Amino acid sequence: EPIITKCAAQVNGEPCTGYCGPIGSGNYVKMVHNGIEYGDMQLISEVYDILKNVVGMSNAEMADLFEEWNKGELDSYLIEITAKVLKKKDDQGEPGEVVDYILDKTGMKGTGRWTVQEAAEQSVAAPTIASSLDARYLSGRKEEREAAEMILEGPEVKPSVDKGQIIKDLHEALYCSKIVSYAQGLAIIKAASDKNEWNVDLALCARMWRGGCIIRARLLTGIANAVASDPDFKNLMVDPGFAKELNSRQMSWRRVVSLGIAHGISMPSTSASLAYYDQYRRGRLPANLVQGLRDFFGGHTYQRTDKDGTFHTLWDEAHKDIGDLTGRTAGEL
Repeated sequence: EPIITKCAAQVNGEPCTGYCGPIGSGNYVKMVHNGIEYGDMQLISEVYDILKNVVGMSNAEMADLFEEWNKGELDSYLIEITAKVLKKKDDQGEPGEVVDYILDKTGMKGTGRWTVQEAAEQSVAAPTIASSLDARYLSGRKEEREAAEMILEGPEVKPSVDKGQIIKDLHEALYCSKIVSYAQGLAIIKAASDKNEWNVDLALCARMWRGGCIIRARLLTGIANAVASDPDFKNLMVDPGFAKELNSRQMSWRRVVSLGIAHGISMPSTSASLAYYDQYRRGRLPANLVQGLRDFFGGHTYQRTDKDGTFHTLWDEAHKDIGDLTGRTAGEL
């Protein structure tokens, strides 16, 4: 242990390492780290897309903006290197920056896919991470996309907006979406830890991620404190501090997603993050209709809001009494 802590990255005199739990738990935490990384990179690329194609900023201007953002609450390794990638001149003798010559096909090693698979296995919603994986799949369909570009249409009339306001809104939307991405990652780890009795310390995860890794960010100090202060931790979004941040910025978040839609620019992870926030904050969802449909075609039964028990309805004349309802819920996850 003394050797490992000495070799580890240090933040404020603390080593960014620790004991996660029994065998397999450390690898699991690292896998989810990579899933959060997928989401972070996709969120940044969506901000880049709006800055480039709506605001009309040059690579140099965007690099300056990301450098400025990196001095504040968005301070992170990925924001830092985004500025560097945007400003790097082409090294093959062509004019301009190398980023404009990179083929728009994102590779992957599989850890993001594993994270999404595990989220499904644990019945944990992780739409920010899942949508970032889908974005990589679609990026790989380069020839199909080029053909579709000649067939499918986008909006003809695009709204005129204040570019200064867009930049402010993008900052807020990115900050909110990053909180949501971390919330989903921690939820996956917590579910697996509870299931496998690993007793993973989520605050330790956040502290370890503060340095020496791809998702290291200033934000993680607040996340570590939030998790450590709540023995009954459920979701990062409802921590009083982070809830206040999300509540105060959610209209900027909405404007950014609406802007992307109005301009025909896909923002899968930003919009998925907002949808996750909106679903989580609602005490009642339209899931009652979905369950009603399941009962109609499959006799899957349902529970009621006004009384205990399991129920099945004879929805029309074609339905028959299915008898004992106990077996109808077998196999439910």
